[in-house]
Amino acid sequence: MDDHECFMGIALDEAGKALRSGEVPVGAVLVSDEGTVLATAHNCPIASCDPTAHAEIAVLRRASRVVGNYRLPGSTLYVTLEPCVMCLGAMIQARIRVLVFGASDPKGGAAGGVVDLTRIQAFNHYMEVIGGVRAAECADLLTGFFRTRRRKEEITGRGTEAAVTGSTRNRLVL
Repeated sequence: MDDHECFMGIALDEAGKALRSGEVPVGAVLVSDEGTVLATAHNCPIASCDPTAHAEIAVLRRASRVVGNYRLPGSTLYVTLEPCVMCLGAMIQARIRVLVFGASDPKGGAAGGVVDLTRIQAFNHYMEVIGGVRAAECADLLTGFFRTRRRKEEITGRGTEAAVTGSTRNRLVL
């Protein structure tokens, strides 16, 4: 198993944490240019009531606190799903050197799935992109999550984001 597969395994472990919490199972790990894990994170927008609480944003925030700098040059970000526009924009701002992702996202991916923000010449930073690392495992986790969620919708007759009140307002209803 090479380094990319090994670090993607850590990201998959993080995705499992998201899954067990009822979040979309996406996990991320940020590794320094020396090969040291700086931070790990998983999706938690539902639990945190924060639409920006994607795994990639969380791992960038944690790693930035660890190194004491919002720039993370030379680092490699591993994530189980191709990043969205918001997350890729944050990676550009953080000066990530390499992005490694597992499953492609043909509906929201910003590293080639829908758009490729990593190759826009007007930007002042570019990153190397490696996609498809342990893609089947990453995709299977997501597919299983959404399949289960759709089955629950059919049984309950409610959508996944049913309007509720009180302390559970804006929480995903499974």
